[in-house]
Amino acid sequence: MKKRTIESRNLFSSLASTMVLTSLMFISCGRGDDGISGIKEDFAYESHLDMGEMGGDGPDGYSDPSVNPNGNTSAGTVTAGEWNDLNNWPFWSALMTSEDFAEKSDYWKFYTNNRVAVLVTDDKGEPLPGVIVELLRQSEDSKPIWTAVTDNHGEANCWLGAFQKDQADADRLTISLDGLVMADHPVVSTWDEQGETAVNKYVAPKASPKADRADIAFIVDATGSMQDEIDFLKSDMVDIIGKAGSMNPSLTLRTAALFYRDEGDEYLTRHSAFTQDLKETARYVDQQQAGGGGDYPEAVHSALEHMLQDLAWDSQARNRLAFLILDAPAHHTNNVIESLQESVRLCAVKGIRLIPVAASGVDKNTEFMLRFFATITGGTYVFLTNDSGVGYDHIAASVGKYEVEQLNELLIRLIAYYTE
Repeated sequence: MKKRTIESRNLFSSLASTMVLTSLMFISCGRGDDGISGIKEDFAYESHLDMGEMGGDGPDGYSDPSVNPNGNTSAGTVTAGEWNDLNNWPFWSALMTSEDFAEKSDYWKFYTNNRVAVLVTDDKGEPLPGVIVELLRQSEDSKPIWTAVTDNHGEANCWLGAFQKDQADADRLTISLDGLVMADHPVVSTWDEQGETAVNKYVAPKASPKADRADIAFIVDATGSMQDEIDFLKSDMVDIIGKAGSMNPSLTLRTAALFYRDEGDEYLTRHSAFTQDLKETARYVDQQQAGGGGDYPEAVHSALEHMLQDLAWDSQARNRLAFLILDAPAHHTNNVIESLQESVRLCAVKGIRLIPVAASGVDKNTEFMLRFFATITGGTYVFLTNDSGVGYDHIAASVGKYEVEQLNELLIRLIAYYTE
């Protein structure tokens, strides 16, 4: 049965903003029982994206009315956590081989047990973004096993058997960078070893410089139970983008928004194209209302398909981010899972990093679906928490130690990290 339906509210009054915040429902912070007994105590990590590594927490007291025309005075009340499974590989390995969660890979048919982590730099040790990394198997068939694109930190991950169980025959694997095959066989990091990630470091020939541009898309579940999250976007999205842009004035940001529902609803997907006019995206978001749904799963696969087909992503940008904001899983059918696999593969090929934001109502199957999306595309997992003191108690995210942050600032921090 579909979760609650929250009626639309007027976001342009402080009273309405208060009503929105007090009606939010959040996932529990990791202080309670997270269902992974023994793992959390053995592997407890701070997020790799903490403010210390970012070199500060950005401009304080940012309230330029020309940037945030919504005049939201309640930003910063909503709290969230962030957990990057790629940067906590021993924890992820233990989780994926635990009695409680080992079946999640088979359930969604996403397998991250054979990882080839790559770091590409120039001859001066500077990271090279935008390098096409291909994982190849030495044979007559030259078709890549996996294709990824290095991010602004020169990092990429390739996967052996991402959608089916496969053995890591590392002695037959090679890596190519922008079509140039490297001499050595890459080291594969597996779940079985449960050790630190082996990073395959390469010095690449001079690469074409990437433009100081970034694409950021917001992909939002617009079914009935999502009115609160849509209200959050209406109130805070321009503020988030404005703050992120102020951290790197030389960076040109484009934003887009795509909303989706389910088969049989008023619409399946609708979108606003990429634009440098941040207010244009905000105006489009402000016109959206939640509705439809009726059952728990929604058309997540259609959202990803249309995100790739309908949005004109900039292939020359330094990075491409897609924030996937939802509170329900995809339908669990073979054709839908195949669609999800293909969309995630294409995101990796295009260098689009998926950053799921798990809203209220997310169950364990949905959580792991989202974490698979993030891990395979080089993104990270964001989840709302109860620390704000508003909303209802829900299941805790199955993660290790993390820092509780204001959701507004967390998303700004992630945008800054992936675009610096």
